[in-house]
Amino acid sequence: MSSIANALDKDLGNITINIEEKMLENVVITAEKPGLQLGIDRKVFNVDKNIVSVGGTAVDVMRNVPSLNVDIDGNVSLRNNTPQIFVDGRPTTMDLDQIPSDAIESVEIITNPSAKFDASGGTAGILNIILKKNRKIGYNGSLRANIDSRAKVGFGGDINLRQNKVNASISVNYNQRQSKSYGTTDRLTFGTSPNISLNQKDTSNFNGNFTFLRAGLDYFITNRSTISGNFSIGGGKFDPYSSNTLVTDTLSSPVSSFKTIRLSNSTREFNRTGASLGFKHNFPKAGRELTADVNYRTRTGPSDNLISTYNYNNDLITINNIYNQRQIGDGKSKEITIQSDFVNPITDKSKMEFGVRAEFDEDVNYNGFYDVDGITGQTNPNPTSYTDYTSKNRVLAAYTTYSNQINNFGYQLGLRAESSNYQGDLKTTNEKFNIDYAISLFPSVFLSQKLKGDQELQINYTRRINRPNFWQLTPFIDSSDILNPRIGNPALQPEFTNSMELSYQKIFKNKDNFLASIYYKNTNNLITTFQEPQTGSNGKEQILTRYINANSSYVTGLELTMRNNITKWWELTSNFNLFTSKITIDDPSVIPQDQFASWFTKINNTFKATKNLSFQLSGSYQSKTILPPGGSGSSGGGRGGGMFGQTSSAQGYVKPVYYVDAAIRYNFMKENRASLSLNMSDIFRTRISNTHSESATFYQDVYRRRDPQILRLNFSWRFGKFDASLFKRKNNKQQGDPNGGMDMGGMGQ
Repeated sequence: MSSIANALDKDLGNITINIEEKMLENVVITAEKPGLQLGIDRKVFNVDKNIVSVGGTAVDVMRNVPSLNVDIDGNVSLRNNTPQIFVDGRPTTMDLDQIPSDAIESVEIITNPSAKFDASGGTAGILNIILKKNRKIGYNGSLRANIDSRAKVGFGGDINLRQNKVNASISVNYNQRQSKSYGTTDRLTFGTSPNISLNQKDTSNFNGNFTFLRAGLDYFITNRSTISGNFSIGGGKFDPYSSNTLVTDTLSSPVSSFKTIRLSNSTREFNRTGASLGFKHNFPKAGRELTADVNYRTRTGPSDNLISTYNYNNDLITINNIYNQRQIGDGKSKEITIQSDFVNPITDKSKMEFGVRAEFDEDVNYNGFYDVDGITGQTNPNPTSYTDYTSKNRVLAAYTTYSNQINNFGYQLGLRAESSNYQGDLKTTNEKFNIDYAISLFPSVFLSQKLKGDQELQINYTRRINRPNFWQLTPFIDSSDILNPRIGNPALQPEFTNSMELSYQKIFKNKDNFLASIYYKNTNNLITTFQEPQTGSNGKEQILTRYINANSSYVTGLELTMRNNITKWWELTSNFNLFTSKITIDDPSVIPQDQFASWFTKINNTFKATKNLSFQLSGSYQSKTILPPGGSGSSGGGRGGGMFGQTSSAQGYVKPVYYVDAAIRYNFMKENRASLSLNMSDIFRTRISNTHSESATFYQDVYRRRDPQILRLNFSWRFGKFDASLFKRKNNKQQGDPNGGMDMGGMGQ
């Protein structure tokens, strides 16, 4: 009987259905996605309801996503670690502040990725940004514009067209930005004779703009097969200006004081491009599918910086000398990823998945310093110092998973294998590096048990890797910030992280949702930073930041997330995270960090005053916190610590901070197609960065404030017609349109 049943399973191909058209009166269907959808393996944050980020960037979106912390430079941390950034399920070269918030549909927070995902990322999870796309038959789109309190404007639009076998879309955004920041650094160095006290005041201001364009095309070859292509380009130009005033006192008798003012005028550009081609085939058997895609991404970032250093006499008033210097930098990278996945259901409740992936990266970086004549302004063509580095990275991977459901108990077992190779060529010193990372195995186990009353319990385990990047490996002092130089370490080893998580979820009758998670992450060979004093080329004491492999670290915590419909007009999302972390380093010169518990909470209120008027009030508080293991670098998509001095995760902590954002939106016109919103970030001017670090030879406190109380006015207008017969030929029935003007399936998405 089984053989007979299988023989009857046939693909009948396209089936033509003639539609008898009837004109109906107006039908209005109203449905809203909740601001947050909670799942055991991920949280989905829908951006449409997040009006405080309208007109901003992905950084503004992340500030209101539960489980995430965002510092004033836009660096994102997930459970006190830097996550991997994905766009539409694939890693990206775009920084978060280069993706407009208006282009984002939702954000997926995957705290413990399975073997199906890239094993890179180490101690943190994945943020998957889903960009807006639409496959409704007909045409639709939107136009938008905004202006902020610094008179900077932005505008954009998108349009989507679906006709028979073709779905095409295009989206474009342009934004102007002005950013201002202020900071101070106080450092006491007592490992020298005499001891040295330094006070540094920093101000910066940059003006610039960036554009973002994305185009996509889906072609439905048959009702089961689809080929898709996407192209994106992002670019911008900024003109940063910064001023640094340093006063150094030698704590001897008598006290000697030195004053230096450093002015920097820069021009920086960035260009990002990406293209992808994908294929998907759905087999006749439900759930069986094959996908394959190729992704290509490039990045360039030329910069030109004129630096003037004024050295004062001991009276701190008259100038002793002026030193002019020009810094020219450029960076280029390209990345190619090839991936294929196959899903094969065995029964209605079990399935196997297989996949292969190959990634090839290449980076070229140049950074040179040139003397500039103070009278003629001519630049000496011969650099005083420079770095010229080329690196190539290759990662090959394959995975398989098996999942099954037995009554109310489900499980998924997965195994991923990855190998990689890193090649570096430091032309400055004629050094070459060729590092082979042997094949490593990354298992994952997910167990779930459904309980009575819409409850579910899950426990999971995964193993991941974090390989050192270009800047961490470069064995050359980077003096792009001459006040805070840093150096890489070609002997760095990759770090491996074992993660466990126990989760409980309860869905209430009114669709309220509660999720509790206990998590533990242990990392061996943790890549972190360490600060130590040294004498610079100018003979003055400075702090050098270098990368090292710590012995190990761990992060453990409890996270609670709730989404409540308090009333019909009030939706409340609250998030609480209690955690602690510790780093172990076998180095007697490193002062052990006192371990303590930290916590942060984030609350997001959405009020629907009337059918057309809504408010949003969101806030966050973070207690005193040990700096994230591995440092708080810009790999989370932000702007980086820059000239203000990055502190080391092994030697410091962040002082408490809180902030509040607010917004109001009014919808109008027919079908609420237009909206006007006003949002304000950091309304109490409390979003700051205040860090402390120390070692056996120094104490340092760094304070910073950036872009408080930005007010932004936004307008948007939606247009379109979702009519199944909009593009049909008048006589399509007579001409035998195989689909009768309607699509019969495609990719099934």
